[in-house]
Amino acid sequence: MRRYTISFALVSLLLPVTVFSQTRTPDAAVTHFNNALKKSANGDFDSAIEDYTRAIRLSSHFDTSKAQDRFGNSFTDSKSVTVIDPFTANAYSNRGLARFKKGDYIGAIEDYTQALEIRPGLATAYLNRAAALRATGDPEAALKDLDKAIALKKDFFEAFTNRGSIRLDLKDTAGALSDLNRALELNTRVAEPYYQRGYVYVALRKFDSALADFNRAIQLSPAMAWSYHGRGTTLMLQGKILEAVDDFNRAIELDPTIALAHFNRGLAKVFLGDEADADKDFAESLRLKPELRVEMDRRIDLARHLRRIGNSK
Repeated sequence: MRRYTISFALVSLLLPVTVFSQTRTPDAAVTHFNNALKKSANGDFDSAIEDYTRAIRLSSHFDTSKAQDRFGNSFTDSKSVTVIDPFTANAYSNRGLARFKKGDYIGAIEDYTQALEIRPGLATAYLNRAAALRATGDPEAALKDLDKAIALKKDFFEAFTNRGSIRLDLKDTAGALSDLNRALELNTRVAEPYYQRGYVYVALRKFDSALADFNRAIQLSPAMAWSYHGRGTTLMLQGKILEAVDDFNRAIELDPTIALAHFNRGLAKVFLGDEADADKDFAESLRLKPELRVEMDRRIDLARHLRRIGNSK
C-alpha cells in the first residue's frame, strides 16, 4: 500500500493592501477604498470592485505631478500610466484581489500590473499577481514574481510559502522544502506553511513528518480543509484507511468543492470494499474536476489490486 501515490493540490495566500494617509488624495477616493475593503471582507466582490473603480477614477483625475508618499519620497512619471499617486496603486492592487476571488484571473493580472507600474516596490502586488499567474497555468512566471516579492521584502513569509508550493508542483521538492522551512523560520503562528510542508513530506514519503505538520496546521487552523485532506492522504498511504476516511469526511464537510478529497475518499472506500459508495465519490470528483479521469481508472485498479493482496494474507 505504501507504493501507492495520491495526487494533491495546494492553495495560495493572497493579501489586501491597506490605505495609508496621502494628503493629495481626495477624501472621497479614500472613502470608496475603505468601503470596498469592508465589502470584500463580507464577500461582496462585485460591489467592492465598483468602489475600487470609483477610488481609482477619483485619484487618477487628481493632479499628482508633485505627489509624495508618507515618507516624503517623490514618485516619477510612468510612460504608460498617467497617474503616479501611490494610493491609486493600492486601489488597483485590491481591485485585482477582488477580481481574483471572483475567478477573473486575467483581470486580476491586469490590475496588479497597473499597480506595479505606479509603485514598482509594491511587494504584495507581486505576491498576488503570482497567484493569478499560477491560476492561469503559468507557474514559471509566478515564480519570477515571487522572486521579486522576496527581493523587495526579505521577511515576506507568504511569498516563501507560495514559492515553496509552486516548486512542489514542479517536482522541485528540495527547493520547496527550503522555502517552506524559511517561511516557518519567519512565522510559526500560521497554518499554511505547515500544511504545505506536510505535502512536501508526503512527496518525500516521510509520513511521520507529514503527520506532524498536518496536525500542527489543524491545531492552528481547525477549519482549513486542505490540512485534513493532507492528513487523510498520509494515513491512507500508511494503510490506516478508516482514519483516512474520517479525515476526508472532515475535509469535504469543510469544503465540498475539493475534488481530490472526494477522489481519495473513493479510493479509501475501494480499499474497504465499498464499491457502491466509492463510485458516488468518483462521480462527484469528476464533476468538480473532469481532468481526474486521466488517472482515475489506473488508480482504482491499483487500489483493487492492493485490496486483493491484503485479503489474501
